[in-house]
Amino acid sequence: MSSIPAASADALGAEVELLPLPDVAEALDLPITRVHQALRDRHLIAVRRRGVLMVPAAFLDETGVVKHLTSTITVLHDSGYDSDESLRWLFTEDESLPGSPIQALRDNRGREVKRRAQALAF
Repeated sequence: MSSIPAASADALGAEVELLPLPDVAEALDLPITRVHQALRDRHLIAVRRRGVLMVPAAFLDETGVVKHLTSTITVLHDSGYDSDESLRWLFTEDESLPGSPIQALRDNRGREVKRRAQALAF
């Protein structure tokens, strides 16, 4: 097994679009080794499905990694969330946002998402 941390295959529903790491590297215009490092550094979270590491497509936008995603992942990790729990939290609908935290990040509502992530530690 790889030293790259990965969430379990069932951390996300089958409806969530996933990109294999070579596609992530191409989208970010980075060598694959930099994508591996981003995963090791917990700047992104990967899912391992059928032995293949993949990243949720929602983590990327036309400019690269969605703004505030990396810091939100860090806050979740510092709060004790593992990769599976972090992915579930990011993709779970929250009526008070409205939508899921990842959608709020994509809609440039990062401050609110990070505030909620910080509150999870208490």
